[in-house]
Amino acid sequence: MWLVSVRSGLTSVSSSLYKRWRHHEVGRDTIFALSSGHGKCGVAVIRTSGPASGEALQKLTGWRQHPLPRRATLTGLRSPKSGELLDRGLVIWFSGPRSFTGEDCCEYYVHGGPAVVSGVLEALGDVPTLRPAEPGEFTKRAFQNGKLDLTEVEGLGDLIHAETEVQRRQALRQMSGELGQLYQQWSNRLVTALAHVEAYIDFSEDDNVEEGVLTQVDSAVRALCGELEEHLRDCRRGERLRDGIHVVIAGATNAGKSSLLNTMCQKPAAIVSPIAGTTRDVVETALNIGGYPVILSDTAGLRDSEDAIEQEGMRRARERHSDADILVAVIDSSEVPPSKSSVLSHLHLLCSSSQGDTPRDVILVLNKVDLLHQEAIAHLQELCEDPELPPTCLLSCQTGQGVTQFLSVLKQILESICGDPLQGAPSLTQTRHRLHLTGCLDALGRYATYREQDLVLAAEELRIAHRQLGGITGRVGAEEILDIIFRDFCIGK
Repeated sequence: MWLVSVRSGLTSVSSSLYKRWRHHEVGRDTIFALSSGHGKCGVAVIRTSGPASGEALQKLTGWRQHPLPRRATLTGLRSPKSGELLDRGLVIWFSGPRSFTGEDCCEYYVHGGPAVVSGVLEALGDVPTLRPAEPGEFTKRAFQNGKLDLTEVEGLGDLIHAETEVQRRQALRQMSGELGQLYQQWSNRLVTALAHVEAYIDFSEDDNVEEGVLTQVDSAVRALCGELEEHLRDCRRGERLRDGIHVVIAGATNAGKSSLLNTMCQKPAAIVSPIAGTTRDVVETALNIGGYPVILSDTAGLRDSEDAIEQEGMRRARERHSDADILVAVIDSSEVPPSKSSVLSHLHLLCSSSQGDTPRDVILVLNKVDLLHQEAIAHLQELCEDPELPPTCLLSCQTGQGVTQFLSVLKQILESICGDPLQGAPSLTQTRHRLHLTGCLDALGRYATYREQDLVLAAEELRIAHRQLGGITGRVGAEEILDIIFRDFCIGK
């Protein structure tokens, strides 16, 4: 009876191991795809990843052995079915785990004509053990094999989509692992704190745990809370840089808002007309200003109107004013007396039109200075130096006067909002990160509440906080806690 039970147990274990092995093998089929951009180009890169990469390489080249890893070799590529020469190109072999995905990989550098690329892809598809890769599957395998954490994966995605120099810097820094390392450091400290609390709960009666260990945990939690709060107080700097800074042009009708948009875009993106109320909807365009990504919006002019369509345009304009990171308030200087009180009055009307909080930054643009006499311009130039006014620029969209100064002021504000992504601690770049970090901070706050009431509940809050941090990097393991317990305490020695 006992033997039958043991055999049954072994069979169950064997069956479980077999299922796990089959699942592992199914998950490791070999994939291939075009890794460079589509369309005609000088060189195209085709990549394979998986255990059959070597077999595919041999079938396309006729080689009996794999080439030396990470060395480019010029060779002919032939169809496995017909033996027809498809192209002559470079081949680089990457032996796992020293590859991007952690698996055996091969990269084919072929001529970028559509017919060549199609022929090589079709040849790889003729290898029975290969299949086309799904979107993002190479990076997914790199994550699954521990080559990248989730923050590095997101950094890689941001680097691919970066359109400005500063976006590139931020994405490259995140892809290098700095953000993940910061979160992993915090995670390690949390694991240590949790392990010490668990050890105190389970073994304090055996006198195996030093006195004062909970005091050390409390101190560590307080320090971590302070670092998390400082990290979250970043005014969404990294997220703004990743998604684009919203700059909204506001003003009365015919103040020159659309002309300013066209001047900044250097193309007729918006209709310009002497007829008041021409712009009735939001006109939006993306710009690169000094390396910073800007989403520039021209909005309907504000005035009293009975026109239902124009009223809807003004409602949408006010919504954009409220959401703006930077509000560019345009005033027609030819219609406003060149005095501080009149300018402040117009500026107040524009900023108070926002629904909710006013924007963080405002640039005042006194447009159409080409229509003013020199004396009036001199008064306005003195006004620009007034400390009670926001940064003020004299400008003429008609002649281009003052545009360079305006763009310089705008760039300075963009720098103050986003900063230099290469300086200081790495920035939050994803809303997902912010949600996890907030959840972690909330759990640590609850730990302090439960600390004197129920140590078991307090330990659970530390565990929740650790899971929240692990959710950012994609690395959460219960084994870490046991490792630290037995490393730091001589229990059952």
